[in-house]
Amino acid sequence: MKLLIIEDNEDLLQNIQTYLKREGYICESAKSYSAAFDKVMSYTYDVVLIDIMIPGGSGLQVLRELKSVNPETGTIIISAKNALDDKIEGLELGADDYITKPFQLPELHARIKAVNRRQQRDGKEIINVNEIAINTKTMEVTVDESTVDLTPKEYELLLYFSSNKNHVLSKQTIAEHLWGDYVDHLENLDFVYQHIKNLRKKLENAGADDYIESVYGIGYKLKVH
Repeated sequence: MKLLIIEDNEDLLQNIQTYLKREGYICESAKSYSAAFDKVMSYTYDVVLIDIMIPGGSGLQVLRELKSVNPETGTIIISAKNALDDKIEGLELGADDYITKPFQLPELHARIKAVNRRQQRDGKEIINVNEIAINTKTMEVTVDESTVDLTPKEYELLLYFSSNKNHVLSKQTIAEHLWGDYVDHLENLDFVYQHIKNLRKKLENAGADDYIESVYGIGYKLKVH
């Protein structure tokens, strides 16, 4: 899962990033309004954590801008203890949840998982692609009830495809979703093809049909009728 953390408190930001990266998330960050605005306009995220009080502007305005371009993105407001009005305004603008400082990181993690389940998977723990079943709670994949051993990146790739069935995804989009803006420093995106090749092979060896279709000159899509 790919997250954006909008938070200007360096210690809190580092604590959140360290914890969530250890849990297997891809984490990007923004410490100001302008940096946050650039991120939400340039990239897509599964969940965005938004501190209301950030240098250069309001986190609520970032929320407005985000919902105008990617309304399906899950969002959690990080608010001060006495900021009731800001919490209410954030929820009215489309935020999915809020958490009040100070908070425990396991609680934040639980809220992220809950928001992601609601937003991206319509609350379903099991996503079915014909004979392929993806358990988003246990992160297990089966083909006709036989377990498929996928790497974390292969699992995220399959989950991303399943959330965008019959939609063409460019190599750049796939790379950014799985590896974050680190891909900006890479010379090419050949590794995307290799991960897709490995995923296809494992699914086919388990007895699944090949639903991942190459779209020449653009990218790939999971073609399911």
